[in-house]
Amino acid sequence: MQKAMTIAYAVGKNLYLNITNRCPCACTFCIRTMCDGAYGSDPLWLDHEPSMEEIQTALDKEDLSHYQEVVFCGFGEPTERLETLCETAKLLKARGVKTIRINTNGLSDLIHGRKTAADLKGLVDIVSVSLNAGTEAEYLKVTRPKYGAAAYSAMQQFALDCKQYVPQVMFSVVDILPKPELEAAQQLADRLGIHLRIRQFDDAATRRND
Repeated sequence: MQKAMTIAYAVGKNLYLNITNRCPCACTFCIRTMCDGAYGSDPLWLDHEPSMEEIQTALDKEDLSHYQEVVFCGFGEPTERLETLCETAKLLKARGVKTIRINTNGLSDLIHGRKTAADLKGLVDIVSVSLNAGTEAEYLKVTRPKYGAAAYSAMQQFALDCKQYVPQVMFSVVDILPKPELEAAQQLADRLGIHLRIRQFDDAATRRND
């Protein structure tokens, strides 16, 4: 495991922010079990969690107008540091960033022991929640959340709550799931009125992103 302080890294037309390595899940397909970086980045294992000052310094090095989106996504669950995430989003908005996205496992409420979707109002434009499976049994099998069975319903409720405060909310699954699971995921997303994005799984994540 190589450690560094890679806070911001560019992938195509987006800038990704890596603010924590903490995560309450141990997904079977997580890319951090396969490599130390993602899509050509320097190592994303952090020497320590960056302070707001360190995050600001990293952003000062970037021409933010160059990017279509700024995405909270690294080697950890970004809502583990919800307060820092929101502070950073405020800074980004003040600097003219139009689109801010969070890639999340949707377990923020369990992490913080309270409803958290409202914290994102006016700060986050897109929330992408990793659905990972179409059934509870398969979700628990592949996601392995430390909260156990409570995670499946909490993840769905967080996504529903976000619809009240965030302009765009979506679920995501990877296309390596068996067809019945993909179909079940689509049915669940349709039932909740949330768009489902089927992402191409690429274990050569050091080469590209979508």
